[in-house]
Amino acid sequence: MPTLEPITWEGLAERIAGRLADRLDRGEAEGGRLRVAVDGAPAAGTGPLAELLAGALRLRGRPSLVIPAEGFLRPASLRFEHGREDVDTYLGGRYDTAALWREVFGPLEPGGTGRVLPDLWDPVTDRATRSPYAELPPGAVVILHGPLLLGHWFPFDFVAHIALSPGALARRTAEADRWTLPAFARYEAETGPAAAADTLIRADDPRRPAWTGLAD
Repeated sequence: MPTLEPITWEGLAERIAGRLADRLDRGEAEGGRLRVAVDGAPAAGTGPLAELLAGALRLRGRPSLVIPAEGFLRPASLRFEHGREDVDTYLGGRYDTAALWREVFGPLEPGGTGRVLPDLWDPVTDRATRSPYAELPPGAVVILHGPLLLGHWFPFDFVAHIALSPGALARRTAEADRWTLPAFARYEAETGPAAAADTLIRADDPRRPAWTGLAD
């Protein structure tokens, strides 16, 4: 288990934003833009950290776009083809990965347009969102957040994984969603997000996060 140091969510955002801005200053961004993941189960709350990080980057003069992965879910007819509580589909068929490659990652590649779609599908209405494209200049940062983001070969430049112990994950997962717990156990075992991440954040108590820091 790596050593964890206590930190605030604001402090996390500031430290990570500083590292990302330094990388951009040094020209260490393929295509001129950085692709960041904030990965974690719904109970971990990836959205607030993604928003804090985007705000800290903007204060450094870096345009930033937060993209919830939930905006790229597959239609309900496909997600629930094998039932509403199918663990295999939740783990491996939740996202429209082809759309994420086409609308998010492709435009950020070297020579890409930087024209990114912030969402495609509304999981509540189960319809296309028809959101406008965002034009991201060189030096911008895209922050994709949500669960089960690793293991799809997405070309992230930086990954922050928010981890919960099995007990904390069970306690903080709504009763109606507890059928997803085996999917997250498999994700940990098969994908190893903690080891794959550039920084690991432990948030069993959301008021007192701790992290592994940033490698030199």
